[in-house]
Amino acid sequence: MKKIILTVLSIMLCLSMAGCSNNSSREESETESSVPVEEIVVDESSLPDKDSITINETYKSEADGEHAIAADGETVSYNNIKVEKSGDSSGDEADFYGENAAVFASNAATLNLDSIVVETAGTHANGVFSYGEGTTVNISNSVIETSGNCSGGLMTTGGGTMNATNLNIHTTGNSSAAIRSDRGGGIVNVTEGSYITDGKGSPVIYSTADITVSDAYLESTSSQGVVVEGQNSVTLNNVELVASNVSKNSDKSDYYQAVMIYQSMSGDADEGLASFTMKDGSLLNKNGDIFFVNNTVAEISLENVTITNQDSNGVFLRAAAAGWGTEGSNGGHVTMNLKNQMLEGDMIVDDISTLNLYLSDSSSYSGAINQENSDGQIYVEVEEGSKWTLTADSYITSLTCSADSIDLNGHKLYVNGVEYTASTASQGEAIVVELSSSAHGDRPEMPNDGGEDHKPGDGKQPPEKPQH
Repeated sequence: MKKIILTVLSIMLCLSMAGCSNNSSREESETESSVPVEEIVVDESSLPDKDSITINETYKSEADGEHAIAADGETVSYNNIKVEKSGDSSGDEADFYGENAAVFASNAATLNLDSIVVETAGTHANGVFSYGEGTTVNISNSVIETSGNCSGGLMTTGGGTMNATNLNIHTTGNSSAAIRSDRGGGIVNVTEGSYITDGKGSPVIYSTADITVSDAYLESTSSQGVVVEGQNSVTLNNVELVASNVSKNSDKSDYYQAVMIYQSMSGDADEGLASFTMKDGSLLNKNGDIFFVNNTVAEISLENVTITNQDSNGVFLRAAAAGWGTEGSNGGHVTMNLKNQMLEGDMIVDDISTLNLYLSDSSSYSGAINQENSDGQIYVEVEEGSKWTLTADSYITSLTCSADSIDLNGHKLYVNGVEYTASTASQGEAIVVELSSSAHGDRPEMPNDGGEDHKPGDGKQPPEKPQH
């Protein structure tokens, strides 16, 4: 298979820029970070580039707040075009309602795009934007490049739908996820292609929606690879994810991570069960932890994924309090399902967090859980045929296993304060997280920090577009 090498140049990220309403922390810090040169191998046989797309017409917009192309309640198609967008916007008009996006669809429009090039250079200048229930954007074999802050590649809000196939997206601004959503969420389906981000606060995927990505290459060179906020989901099928989180977008957490699952309490996402699912493919983390869960209830499901952490000081999972939510009730509550999965790395669950860990279908886990005995509530269930091999003393609350499921490997395992005896079966009970009924179905009870930005219940509801 013929390959090409894309070089990501060293960049200096100015961290004093104003943030957007949709980023991995909602706050800015005042430091700088340098991203080293990396070589990224991409399959050339299917990846579109600007030189390979024949351009028959160019659409331009230089005015603040305007679109180069807009589909309003109609079905329209474009192919073999170039879209150039400059001009700026700010705040909710851009992030929630699509102002200043280069290509914009709304009011139940269907917008079909094939073999197009989109370039934006403004602030809050998203590439392609789907807004509102009933609106659908179908885009394929296209290139999107954004250079301004708060300028995502694909953007979906208000219950819109985005279907993308074989795109080449590269964003370089801060708070500019390649695959992005905001207030009101929606459904996003991405298949094939390459999606790369270089900016601070710019994960490849920022989800306040239901986002599925399959058979694609994803890389962040400064931020987390994936962020899920609130009652939303990310599903990765046969995806190569590379994350190098080397710049902080907030002082709310001391840690770097590849995947962050949290609730900001800003009102942009409903409180409830967050979901991250990854099957096949690979996850390479270059700095910090693999998973961080804070101020939310999360379900993480992994099946047959090759996971590598190049940071020897990073842990596999950290479920812990940070700066979001109400102090004392803002821990992370995690259910982790491992199916046909090999896993290495420690897990840390603080005293206001919980973990239910399930190993099934010949899964193997090598690592220590709460080796510092940090008092988190932890249940481990190891199905017969799967195995947990300890790498240090571990402290959990409850255990279900067969006699040959636990390899102490010279270490000690304490279950609710009692030392586990090697080669014995155990029957325990999972940690229960209380759920309550809401307009959006069952959801965990979550803390309310009482802040002015918190708007309970409006995270999933499509926002009403203001009248102009």
